[in-house]
Amino acid sequence: MEIELKLLLEPRDVASFRRHPLLTHYATGKPQSRQLTSIYFDTPELYLQQNHTALRVRKVGTRWVQTCKSGGQAAAGLHQRPEWESDISGAAPDLQALRGLLEPGSAVAALLSAPDLANRLRPIFTTQFKRTIWLLRSQAGDEVELALDQGEILHGDKSIAISEIELELKAGAAASLFELALALQQTLPLRAANASKAERGYAMHAPQAPAVVKAQPVELAPGLTLEQGFQVLLGNCLAQMQGNEDGVLHGADPENLHQMRVGLRRLRAVLGLFKKVIPTPPEIAERLDWLAATLGPARDWEVLAVATLDDVVRRCPDQWQLENLRQLTASEADKGRHAVAAAVNSRAYTRLLLLLGSWIEGRRWREELDAAQVTGLSAPLKKFAVKKLAGLQKKLLKRGSRIGQHDAAKRHKVRIAAKKARYASEFFASYFPAKRSHAYVAALSDLQDGLGAANDRSVAAQLLQQVAEQHPELAQSCGLAVKLLASSKKHNKSKIGRLWRKFAGLKPPSRPH
Repeated sequence: MEIELKLLLEPRDVASFRRHPLLTHYATGKPQSRQLTSIYFDTPELYLQQNHTALRVRKVGTRWVQTCKSGGQAAAGLHQRPEWESDISGAAPDLQALRGLLEPGSAVAALLSAPDLANRLRPIFTTQFKRTIWLLRSQAGDEVELALDQGEILHGDKSIAISEIELELKAGAAASLFELALALQQTLPLRAANASKAERGYAMHAPQAPAVVKAQPVELAPGLTLEQGFQVLLGNCLAQMQGNEDGVLHGADPENLHQMRVGLRRLRAVLGLFKKVIPTPPEIAERLDWLAATLGPARDWEVLAVATLDDVVRRCPDQWQLENLRQLTASEADKGRHAVAAAVNSRAYTRLLLLLGSWIEGRRWREELDAAQVTGLSAPLKKFAVKKLAGLQKKLLKRGSRIGQHDAAKRHKVRIAAKKARYASEFFASYFPAKRSHAYVAALSDLQDGLGAANDRSVAAQLLQQVAEQHPELAQSCGLAVKLLASSKKHNKSKIGRLWRKFAGLKPPSRPH
């Protein structure tokens, strides 16, 4: 299993990196440099990539080495994936030699045994870079290989630069990679890299719009402890949040921003669920607040410009009256997207990811707990899940009592409570009978959507009031839009009442498998 942390480094900062005190403080010897050329192979239809596998042949001095990497995961810049490597005689892959390294009957063995695969393999792209390696030993005795890679990825007549740092764990704990990265980031503007060289090369070969990554179902093992479950859930939320980074930075789909925000909200929901047993460090909490304060307004303007005003315009007899307003809100939404992209591309965001990675991988919360509290972390997660779902249900029923009489502020509190209950129900769904869990989550989801639509109108009215104050020439258009929004309020109120009654008649799952 290869475990490494990838960080992007601007070429102009390489000289500062080479002078960093960490290299002399932790290095066990002088750095070694070598030129590396790697050829990545796949079939014309990209059979390997479609099965989340990369196959390369690399020239190291006079040797040729083939490497196969398959599956794995990446979060906070940390890449963990199975890897198989063997010497070969030349620049073409030797699948028979690779299969000899694999467990018979494994998924990768089956993948590489596809009929006529060897004859269908073709070079797809090439990487050429200089690698400088330092061997480091941390204060805790962990052994890490630090590599500085500078060069390019080549595809036909196109190329993109490589300038990155890799911290690969050779012995010890993965948390040490984050500690070293944080030390480097104190003085260097490093950014976490979730895309490998192979992924970037494939993107050159077959450009595609960045994927929209939604929340993935969580499969919790039956015997997980409270602490282990906490780590699994945070990893799941981080994967959603970071999976949308590329779309936020380089895409045009508003859904990337939305799903990144959902990932962040889910992550904060996990922290809230476990806060009494695992308190969140102040610096992490503050940085999560900062990110939420960037994503939130951007999403609000996006919803107003793309969804809410579109609905308003469809119901407006004289649509031309709202055209200038639509253009302004679209401009504000565009500014919000740029602000989010700048935040995701910032040193502050990378520090947040590294802090989270160090905290999660190193279980740093134990340093703040007493012996009894640490022992409590070994309690069964299932028991914790039942208790939490019951508590969240009770709180939601209390807040939603007489919901038909609630004003916007009270409905917003019900919506937040419903969201927390829904996220928790989804997190723990695999512990309960599917039929009952699905019905409960579906009712919560419908209720949250209904309350969310009402909240969107409330937020829209506030933003339109802000526009009217800042742009008096649009005050009349804003007034018209607010009036049209208000016309659907009564219908929505009735709908929320129906959704509430449907939900209130259900009980949360309480008997695990």
